[in-house]
Amino acid sequence: MLAPAQTPTATTEPRIDLTLGAWELTLLGTAHVSRASADQVAALIETGSYDAVAVELCPSRLQALTDPNALARLDLLATIRDGRAYLVAANLALAAYQQRLADDLGIEPGAEQRLAIDLARRHDLPLLLIDRDLGVTLRRVAGGLGWWRRLTLFSGMLAAMLTKEKVSAEDVEHLKEGDVLETAFAELAEDRRELYVALIEERDRYMAARLRQELGERPPGRALVVIGAGHLSGLAGHLAELDPADPATELAALTQVPPPNPWVQRLPWLILALILAGFALGFSRAPDLGWAMVVDWVLITGGLAALGTLVAGGHPLTILSALVGAPLTTLHPALGVGMITGAVELALRRPRVGDFATLRRDLTGWRGWWRNRVARVLLVFVFSSLGAATGTYVAGVRIFGRLFP
Repeated sequence: MLAPAQTPTATTEPRIDLTLGAWELTLLGTAHVSRASADQVAALIETGSYDAVAVELCPSRLQALTDPNALARLDLLATIRDGRAYLVAANLALAAYQQRLADDLGIEPGAEQRLAIDLARRHDLPLLLIDRDLGVTLRRVAGGLGWWRRLTLFSGMLAAMLTKEKVSAEDVEHLKEGDVLETAFAELAEDRRELYVALIEERDRYMAARLRQELGERPPGRALVVIGAGHLSGLAGHLAELDPADPATELAALTQVPPPNPWVQRLPWLILALILAGFALGFSRAPDLGWAMVVDWVLITGGLAALGTLVAGGHPLTILSALVGAPLTTLHPALGVGMITGAVELALRRPRVGDFATLRRDLTGWRGWWRNRVARVLLVFVFSSLGAATGTYVAGVRIFGRLFP
């Protein structure tokens, strides 16, 4: 049974003390850019009153926060082959945003989480990771947006890579309210309302279910729960539900990636059928017309993919691979020219140890994305793919313009 919430006035950070089954919880709402939050975390853990510490992290974010060498173990070829390049690029864009915060504000975002981890380990306390996996959250964010909003979100991320602007006062205020993911995406998408469900509401539900699951398997005690202040009331509200869903069922529902729209899945095949039908119609009318359409397809798709690779700073041979590969890969929806260009760039300009070591710092400035070999491989993948996708539509319009002048 959940006891009535209390918000003591003796602390500088908002907190709610409550009872969940056999456990007494202290939900501490922190600002991810506040030294006062870090100090409050330290003061509470050092009292020795807690038997466990829960933090607003998932395993991947914990690794990023505590293992500076994690990026050095990144298998770029597997990332490209498995289609995870966009996700890695998004993660790096978020990391760059957080580094800008650190530079502008003089404190590393998530310092209070890092301190909670260090002190829990020092005092031999169980550390509970209660947040949803970042990759799942990113995919659910994308799944909750229409294709146009996904495009503008991605464009915003590209723009954020290049910006030299300091973090705005408005964003700092939102960070003080407590969620760095929401603020980062809000800056990129410029519309917080469309992001709220996946970034805040769902994660509140997920963290409540994780706490029920974790603490239900442990003997009674007291736990400190360190979360962003923006999650404080939502998490407390879900913990207060009189008839909560089974934690395992709730977690399974919140980690499902929304299935793609069937029409979106069919669209590439439909486009392919139309293009091939256009070629067939052109050759049936006149061989010269058919070959002219083939030349259009090769030059436009290959040319725009090569242009994207050039903009990304790809090696001349990588640019050539885009020129040759795009006209073929665009005719097969399951293939992508980025898989070719990314692999070629990686083979020709294999990242050095120093590229991994300086990656986080390099990405805070637009030049670093092109100078650092790790980031440049990802840019080659993304920009060549965008060029080929644009070329598909431009060439399609050109082909049907020839058929129906």
